[in-house]
Amino acid sequence: MSHKNNITIFTPVLIGGSLILLISFAIRSTFGLFQIPIADEFMWARSEFSMAIAIQNLAWGIGTPIFSAFAEKFGDRKAITLGLILYALGVYISSTASSPEAHQFLNILIGFGIAGSGFGPILAVVGRTTSPDKRSLALGVTTAAGSAGQVIGPPFAAGLLDIMPWSSVFVVFAIISVLTIVLVPLLKSKPKALKKEIEENLTDALKEAIKDPTYMMLFFGFFACGFQLAFLTAHFPAFIAEASSPIIQGSLISIVCSSVASLGALSIALIGLFNIIGSIAAGAMGKYYTKKYLLSLIYTGRTIAALAFIMLPITPTSVVIFSIAMGSLWLATVPLTSGIIGYIYGLKFMGTLYGIVFLSHQIGSFVGVWLGGMFYDMYGSYNIVWWVGIGVGAFSAIIHLPVKETPLSERRLITT
Repeated sequence: MSHKNNITIFTPVLIGGSLILLISFAIRSTFGLFQIPIADEFMWARSEFSMAIAIQNLAWGIGTPIFSAFAEKFGDRKAITLGLILYALGVYISSTASSPEAHQFLNILIGFGIAGSGFGPILAVVGRTTSPDKRSLALGVTTAAGSAGQVIGPPFAAGLLDIMPWSSVFVVFAIISVLTIVLVPLLKSKPKALKKEIEENLTDALKEAIKDPTYMMLFFGFFACGFQLAFLTAHFPAFIAEASSPIIQGSLISIVCSSVASLGALSIALIGLFNIIGSIAAGAMGKYYTKKYLLSLIYTGRTIAALAFIMLPITPTSVVIFSIAMGSLWLATVPLTSGIIGYIYGLKFMGTLYGIVFLSHQIGSFVGVWLGGMFYDMYGSYNIVWWVGIGVGAFSAIIHLPVKETPLSERRLITT
């Protein structure tokens, strides 16, 4: 019986949503690899392209609650299709852009495209169409699919960059994004939301959530996740290329990595690979353990990993160990945070409520990417940003502890 129950997790909705997330995040995770090629071709300061990626992350955050609300009103498939079209347009037009301002403007379009094909609408439709006892694991599996994209994307982009200019790689990515629309029909199913949740008004649900201190704790706590992840995605390959020991030959790392430059792509892929394990494990544990404590442990682990990494000599071996450790904790926060929101505030408007919390994540992403480029240009290193990331990680580990992980409807009954 248990084997049969596990199989039922893999519905067409979960499979389709997972594949869309995989492709969307495969493309999105490669932008850090274009940092040096684009800056070198146009002789830009590092902060110019960093600002483009920062704007992309901010637009992604702003677009997530918008696309989630659109999906809840007009349908998930329409919202996701629109997101994939915007994604393709933004990437394709960016292939012809030659000024920092053009890249920065077009990354608004790319960010909205990622929002429409990302966590907000897809986790919401998976959550609404999965039974409560399978929901946490299903969200973990779907999140892990995005992690799988991070494994595939950077090596694929690095291989393309070896044989064609960065602009041609952007065209390839645009074509892939358009073709992903064929998966959207898989997202049709009947939601398992309660009648009471269906009858709720979005405005009322938003007012109740925003007045709840727990919701605001989740909002501010997700900032650190975005800060750390976006900083590493955008700047870690360049950081490794400049800070890592050049001695790779003769080490075990040389089996899969022949140069310091390729070590950057390997590190992002390793983060994605172990992120698959971490996301599924977090989703599975969320069924049995208190999610807020799991979140606090994840942020504590990230803080310790980053602190150890920058305090010790930067070598190819330390890069691999850090990538494995950080990858295990990378998106493990997503199924837990989205699961808490669905559990406390209900499923009907889970996408919009999660999307607003995700906006904080993306504000953190904007700040992480922007500060990385700005401080690098000012001081020639990323050291200050690493310490800021450690500080916000410790803050998030603490702020999740007072979260009241009880459905709001039950808390209303207690107070009345």
